[in-house]
Amino acid sequence: MIRQDFLETAAVATTLLAVPAVGRAWDQSSALREFRIRGLAGHLASQVTVVAAVLDSPPPATPPISLLDHYGRSTWTDGDIHSDLNTGIREAGEQTATVGHTVLHEQTAAALADLRGRLPAQPPDRVVALPFGPWSLTLDDFLATRMLEIAVHCDDLAVSLGIPTPALPRSASDTVLALLCRWSAARHGDTALLRALARAERAPATITAL
Repeated sequence: MIRQDFLETAAVATTLLAVPAVGRAWDQSSALREFRIRGLAGHLASQVTVVAAVLDSPPPATPPISLLDHYGRSTWTDGDIHSDLNTGIREAGEQTATVGHTVLHEQTAAALADLRGRLPAQPPDRVVALPFGPWSLTLDDFLATRMLEIAVHCDDLAVSLGIPTPALPRSASDTVLALLCRWSAARHGDTALLRALARAERAPATITAL
């Protein structure tokens, strides 16, 4: 199910990247701090294209870790947008986008078409080495992380362009929201998340997961 959900989520991102407004606003600032539209578009596209590279990588020598351990080890979640890691993420998005709006969309669509054939054929227990971080995840957990990225950055891009945020398939959205809730609870505690969702008068200032 999650592999099909990823493919459908990637299709949402690919469709958004094709919107002419993306090209018209290419050099403008986005709603995401320090990102231009083109860098944000490049970063969004890479959530699709990176999967093929991960599938091509040799099997890792280490067992997979859990998703919560993955996010706990990921220093880009520390909120410092000027850290070397977050600066590198923005620069990578800009580099990906140097091909221009039209080619970027074409590359993303081609990657998605390739993955439609490859993902269903992967073993159920496939473990993959990440292109970042010296650890591994199951393929399905890695796809869940890309779905989260696509969901968040589709919203960033849509808000930047002043257009409605595209909806994800229901089961994909459920996966993303559950993952965000699990990580938020791990960071802030179950009670903080409970209050934020059910008791606004006692809610903490933030329960941001990322």
